[in-house]
Amino acid sequence: MVFIADYGAGNLRSVLKAFEYLGVKAIVSDDPAKLTGYRKVILPGVGAFGQAIESLNASGFTEAVLEHVDKGGQLLGICLGMQLLLAESEEMGAWKGMNLIPGKVRHFKSDTDKIPQIGWNSVDQQKESILFRGIPDHSFFYFVHSYYCEPEAPDAVAAATWFAGKNFCSAIEKNGIFAVQFHPEKSSDAGLQVLKNFAGC
Repeated sequence: MVFIADYGAGNLRSVLKAFEYLGVKAIVSDDPAKLTGYRKVILPGVGAFGQAIESLNASGFTEAVLEHVDKGGQLLGICLGMQLLLAESEEMGAWKGMNLIPGKVRHFKSDTDKIPQIGWNSVDQQKESILFRGIPDHSFFYFVHSYYCEPEAPDAVAAATWFAGKNFCSAIEKNGIFAVQFHPEKSSDAGLQVLKNFAGC
């Protein structure tokens, strides 16, 4: 079973439908107390970092997720959910994140590329990762974002993507913590395989 956290900032139904399509049992819940007992947790997210982290803190999900990871549970952050795992974001000033992955969330700056990045882009695998098992390197996934993650530890970076003149971190895997900047639930067969790999790992 997969637990999908509903803290008011998620693309919840499309993620749930993707798991249902794969035949993987999953639930959506806004009750952090119910997270206990699940080995796999999804932290989705769309919107603003500040509003999302405030909602996580107020709802009790921050504490529940940190406890889940501390006990060896696995976590997958999607899009904004990935960014929330880092230590801080420069969005609208400075916001503190969950600090599960040391690093910062930064805003794209470009004179040539239109920001936000919206659409399909190549994901280049940087190391062997559970998330990308059975997925050819340089496969395309669907992105919608203006900010990107910059982990401090290079070994946390599972994949990178070129946009706005930089090779930014588009996937993370470290110590049972997984995250993707793209939307796997909107990324056709390759995205479904990412979710399947996480559910089965």
